[in-house]
This record gives sequence, C-alpha cells and structure tokens, in this order.
Amino acid sequence: MVFGAGGQVGLHLIEIASGSGQNMVALTHSDADICDRDAVAAAIARHAPSVVVNAAAYTAVDKAENEADRAFQVNRDGAAILAEQAAKADLPLIHISTDYVFDGAASVPYDEEHEVNPQGAYARSKEAGERAIRSAHGKHLILRTAWVYGPFGTNFVKTMLRLGAEREELRVVDDQTGRPTSTGDLAEAILAIAEATQKPGFTDWGTYHYAGADTVTWHGFATMIFAEAEKFGRKAPRVQPIATAEFPTAAPRPAYSVLSTAKLERVFGIQPRRLRASLNTTLERLLGQGESA
Repeated sequence: MVFGAGGQVGLHLIEIASGSGQNMVALTHSDADICDRDAVAAAIARHAPSVVVNAAAYTAVDKAENEADRAFQVNRDGAAILAEQAAKADLPLIHISTDYVFDGAASVPYDEEHEVNPQGAYARSKEAGERAIRSAHGKHLILRTAWVYGPFGTNFVKTMLRLGAEREELRVVDDQTGRPTSTGDLAEAILAIAEATQKPGFTDWGTYHYAGADTVTWHGFATMIFAEAEKFGRKAPRVQPIATAEFPTAAPRPAYSVLSTAKLERVFGIQPRRLRASLNTTLERLLGQGESA
C-alpha cells in the first residue's frame, strides 16, 4: 500500500508494480491524507496490505520557510500516524526521507551513522519525521535519497529541458555536490526492499541510503542533461557555472549531499545505476516519443 501515490515517486511505483504484475493499493492525498488518523486506519483495515510505503511528503523546500507548521504537520505528524497505524497492524513501513537531514558540511559520503544536523524548516520537518517513526514502530525502513528526478512531476531534469528550449544560456550552481537519483531506480529499490521484508526471519530494520552511483554538481548534471538531450534533437544552451551565493534561496541547500549506499548494497544487494544510463531512460520517456518536457 502506497500513500502519496500522486507524487513523482508514487507514480513510478505504480507503473513498475503494474508492469511486473505486483498487487499494489495506490492512495493519493485525496484518497487518504496521512495526517488523518481515521483515514489511514480505515485504509489499512479495508485493504489489509502486507507492506506500507510512505511516498507522501511536503517537499516545497523554500515555501516551507513560511509554512513550517504545514511542513511539520505532513512530514513529522503524518509520518508518525502512518508508523503508529502500521505498528498496530504489525506491518513493515518503508518511509522515504532525504539528504537534507545533513548539513552538507562533510567532505566524504554520508553514511547512516553520520550525525544529522538539518538546516531550514523542510529539513527539520523531515528529520523530525524520522525520529517519530523510530519511536512509534520497530519494523521500519527509512530510505534517505537525494536529487530525485524522473518523467513525472516537477524536477531538475524537466526544468532544465524547459529552460534550455527557451534560452541560449543558463546559469547553474556549481558548488553543490550530490548523486542524482532516478525515480524509476528508486521505485525499483523500494519494491525490492518491500519484497525482502516478506521473507521469513527478516530483521534488517533501520535507516538506509539510496542514491544514484555518480557524484556531480548541479552544473555538471545540467551539462550532461543537454549533452544527452542533443541525441534526441534538442539544442544545447551554454551552461555557465555560478556559486550558490549568486542564486540565493529562502532555504539553505546542503553544499555536499553525497549519500553512501554501502549499507543498502550489503544488506539488500541493490546496486545503484550509473547516472548516464538512468538519465537516458528518463530522456527517452520525455523526448524519445515526442512527449512534452
């Protein structure tokens, strides 16, 4: 059972599960608001799932600075309700979290034991959600990810393609570093983890990191997007590197968001895909069939 099925990760979960014949109950915000305890309890009772996945979140990073109460309501309180109800039904809960729980001051990949230090309202709300889940339910798998992109919703790849079609030159931040993560790859990982929880004697609960295999800056990522998009007939604008200070935002961004996936690889045997391959899968969806990006 997936809560938040209308988001970019939720939509890809539905598609992949459907394509592989897996039985999934997909609930959007209008079907069941995770902040509504009765709605969550009723959905779980009605459908009797084997695993609960929380793909619902307040993700407007900058807007959260002025809507902190709403961000905490969804990312902390909603997560707590899901954990509480999953615990009552003795169901595993897989929860998607974020690299933003770290402050970005590191210089080596963050592992799951690294001390969190969230900056900004969105980041604090997501970290609070993690703590709420750990307190409410032992059978949890918190999956932190980063720099998510794909064919659905709004994300960096789609924004670059749109702006690249409109402008001759783009200015993109070159002093923030991370590992872009495809929604398709993330969805595959979530479904594999969900399947693993159903095996007899599974006890590997806890926090994990999943992100793409390659480390780039936003500028480096943008440059790759346009280089690959040229193969689909798109023109490539000039991409100028700039500093974060030249592109101020309401909420701070981690300068270093590289997540180590070693624990996930060891426990679940899941290998992150290389960026170029994953990116091309997305571009094929967006550009290869004449779809609008």
